[in-house]
Amino acid sequence: MSFLRLPDTTHIGHVHLKVTDLNRSLAFYGDLLGLQEVGRDGQTAFLAARSDGPVLVVLTQWPEARPKPPNTTGLYHVAIRLPNRHELARTFKRLLDHQWPFHGFSDHKVSEALYLADPDGNGLELYRDRPREQWPWRNGQVAMHTDPLDIQGLLAEIAGEAESWSGIHPNTDIGHVHLHVADLNEAEAFYHGLLGFDVTQRDYPGARFFAAGGYHHHLGTNIWAGVGAPPPPPNAVGLHHFSVCLEDQAAFERLAHRLQEAGVQVARQKGFFRVEDPFGNSIVVTVTEAGLPECSHI
Repeated sequence: MSFLRLPDTTHIGHVHLKVTDLNRSLAFYGDLLGLQEVGRDGQTAFLAARSDGPVLVVLTQWPEARPKPPNTTGLYHVAIRLPNRHELARTFKRLLDHQWPFHGFSDHKVSEALYLADPDGNGLELYRDRPREQWPWRNGQVAMHTDPLDIQGLLAEIAGEAESWSGIHPNTDIGHVHLHVADLNEAEAFYHGLLGFDVTQRDYPGARFFAAGGYHHHLGTNIWAGVGAPPPPPNAVGLHHFSVCLEDQAAFERLAHRLQEAGVQVARQKGFFRVEDPFGNSIVVTVTEAGLPECSHI
């Protein structure tokens, strides 16, 4: 079976999370972080960076939800991408002012990143990209590092500005998703060999990264929960699914056919299909027209 590369315009659309208390989660993602609720369906809320923008985060209050057990596959973090360093600093200051705890701060050379968790412990990354011409490369692959972040330099971006907050920047999106998996080679066979992402870094300890269109990564995978880690129970908080968006109907059809040929179960509905990776992580593949908001599928 020949390799079928995803189109360069492929990107992550939304992430759907299972939570224990919808109102508590909305207080974090909406009131504090500044996303806007743009729809509601029972115990599910749809959030976007602007009222007319694509849905980025879907939250569902899950019946009898329980914490995600350690050493299981599933979500490591959702990476929310701010459009520039100034907006990352502005959002950082907002969270600091409200004393929200952070887990770490990193300079990856391709990006600057802040790490935290939502009220259910779902991992989050807030980051901004450096210009592509500044990204380091090594042997044809992006050379991401994990160096200390210049926190004071970041906050200096907004030094002296009047205090104001009207929500997260409207051009914010989901830059990537990072998953715990049980085996990196299996992850590569699925996300590269079948889905068609390029492998962008293989030499980061315990991790492997994938992307389309020359991006540093749309998808991270790691074995930091342990080789052979089992999936979490169905009622655990965490990832319900994430979406991969194609802007090409022909590419969508080719991918669906390829997966079916490989024996992957493809649950197809109008405009999207759902598949699972070998570790129980659910992916919704959608078709969107350029410039139009993505529909979020539960």
